[in-house]
Amino acid sequence: QVQLVESGGGLVQAGGSLRLSCAASGSIFSAYPMGWYRQAPGKQRELVAHITSGGSTNYADSVKGRFTISRDNANKMLYLQMNSLTSEDTGVYYCKMTAVLRAYWGQGTQVTVSS
Repeated sequence: QVQLVESGGGLVQAGGSLRLSCAASGSIFSAYPMGWYRQAPGKQRELVAHITSGGSTNYADSVKGRFTISRDNANKMLYLQMNSLTSEDTGVYYCKMTAVLRAYWGQGTQVTVSS
């Protein structure tokens, strides 16, 4: 059974930085693409950043140049470095693993950016 646990969220002032982590267990982590998604109040969940098993990345236009997704396959960890945060980045951030038969989600971590 795959489990994903996010951490690292919190309250930060606009212009600040946070680093989110996602710890995975119970799966061959390195084989699957991973992503960070976020959901702001009253809005749909949206893709923030994606990384393939080979390390190729892509980002939502709104975070390009500010966020960096990375993975540590040996330790089954996914990261999201977030810089130059704005109030528009506020939301619950989720990590997602896209396995062969289904996708797995973490429980989410709250990020609040105060202006």
